[in-house]
Amino acid sequence: MSATPQKNRASRRVLAAAAGLATVGALVAAMPAGAQDRGNGHGHGHGHGHGHKPRTVDVQLLSFNDLHGNLEPPAGSAGTVSETQADGTVKSIPAGGVEYLATSLREAREGNRYSVTAAGGDMVGASPLMSGLFHDEPTIEALNKLDLDVTAVGNHEFDEGSAELARLQNGGCHPTEGCYENGKKFKGADFPYLAANVTKEKTGKPLLKPYTVWKKNGVKIGFIGVTLEGTPNIVTANGVKGLKFHDEVETINKYAKELDRKGVKSIVALIHEGGAPASTSYNYDCDSPGAGDGISGPIVDIAKGITPKVDALVTGHTHQAYVCTVPDPSGKPRMVTSASSFGKVYTDTTLTYDRRTKDIVRTSVKSANHVVSRDQAKATDMTKLIARWNALAAPIANKPQGWITADINGRGATAPEKPLGNLIADAQLEGLAPADKGGAQIAFMNPGGIRSDLVHKASGSEGDGVVTYGEAFTVQPFTNMMNVVDLTGAQVIEALQQQVSGSNEASPKILQVSRGLTYTLDLTKTGAARVAADSIKLNGEAIDPAKSYRVAMNEFLAGGGDGFAALGKGTNKLVGASDLDVFNAYLAAHSTAAAPLAPPATDRITIVQ
Repeated sequence: MSATPQKNRASRRVLAAAAGLATVGALVAAMPAGAQDRGNGHGHGHGHGHGHKPRTVDVQLLSFNDLHGNLEPPAGSAGTVSETQADGTVKSIPAGGVEYLATSLREAREGNRYSVTAAGGDMVGASPLMSGLFHDEPTIEALNKLDLDVTAVGNHEFDEGSAELARLQNGGCHPTEGCYENGKKFKGADFPYLAANVTKEKTGKPLLKPYTVWKKNGVKIGFIGVTLEGTPNIVTANGVKGLKFHDEVETINKYAKELDRKGVKSIVALIHEGGAPASTSYNYDCDSPGAGDGISGPIVDIAKGITPKVDALVTGHTHQAYVCTVPDPSGKPRMVTSASSFGKVYTDTTLTYDRRTKDIVRTSVKSANHVVSRDQAKATDMTKLIARWNALAAPIANKPQGWITADINGRGATAPEKPLGNLIADAQLEGLAPADKGGAQIAFMNPGGIRSDLVHKASGSEGDGVVTYGEAFTVQPFTNMMNVVDLTGAQVIEALQQQVSGSNEASPKILQVSRGLTYTLDLTKTGAARVAADSIKLNGEAIDPAKSYRVAMNEFLAGGGDGFAALGKGTNKLVGASDLDVFNAYLAAHSTAAAPLAPPATDRITIVQ
């Protein structure tokens, strides 16, 4: 074990890679044994035996995405899925938790001679404390037990840099914190991580394997894995240092051609990029012909550009559930799926494999999403895994940080201004307003950094209304360092307009703003015009384009992340405490058991629709 006290681990977590890129060179060479010939070791069926083999066999493809280390059932609205009923009403169903996901997948595999399980990225990163505190070793261990065959990398696999990604793949104890359990060395993932469109800047060589081939009884299916090309825009600079991210379509087409030349005609693309279906219900018919039906977002153009050699697309990133057909470049329909997030849904796709052509019969591809409900039996091996890691985390996780009167919604809030976003921004402003802490006048919080809700109901034995360290960590698991910088009023205006223009125009990213900053968001307009400069006020006074303001934000935003180039132009930077420390200090200062904190009003952004 490391000599470092466990309680210091979380506060010391930095998103830089601990050992640089030098250790990644061995990555491809050190892939798990048998990674190129998966399917025989997992007991997913029994082969055909002797005698005549039918020309086609059905291969079951089970898939999920965006687990984000959620081994325990996610709390509050983050742990539900929407289901449209026969009468048109929408029901909310509690879902998720790896104990239930394991049961669902194992039962789905029963009776299927050919079954392969694949994932669409973001298996780790932005994880709740039980996994995040231990650099996601618990999640990799759970995925090994789930018999995952292959996954693409997602943007969050780069949160702690490529050297840490290499460790998750190859095993070994953490470079600074050592091994977490006496006598136990972390073994790493026994499934391959694929990153076809990520190369090392110095050599131009792939960081990880671009593809793998799953084989069983002569059936061969190739899997190509990519993350979104825009990964550097949504990960800290340290996380993607020395790496280059390439176009998804060009990369997949290149490797599909290579697989085809090698005689692998059946190909599935695992893409960590996604879309938005017209309904958020998991059972929505994405191919409904009505006006406004279907799917929008980046995955549509990607799907339309990917070579017909690819037979199905497993996607992710947007945390949506959908099963859609999008035409390939030859005009033939092709299945595009995504399974929500946090292990709440899995997709079951049937690929009919033609032994003579070695290809998938595309006309007979069938797919459906299924809820991972919590009214089924728990997988006992996962219950033991969770109990073991929870015992290690408990001294830190269960410590009370504050008290609340009701749920404070963040991830689960549907409006652009979120109660929890306001609370976080206020905490950052208060923590960094003193002159010696940076003199902040404004604080901005990126919505994607709010990973859950604060839930009033007790998660353990702490009692209702108590916010524990573990719950606060789950809200802000990145441990980003806070920055305070000088920005001109013109740059503040530009940043607010970048929420709804440029790379954020199609899918706006609405910053959460601190108390005193107000403006109007006019959704009837387009682009930057949605935020009128003359509506932006600080404490009732119009923002002066020529004046300088001290602005607090996490290091990700201060680096221009999420398309906020204006925020990356700050000067006179002062680095403060971590976002989590600032948040916990605010909870401690503003709540007691006798006087808990109420959800803040959402009256800072006036929305015109």
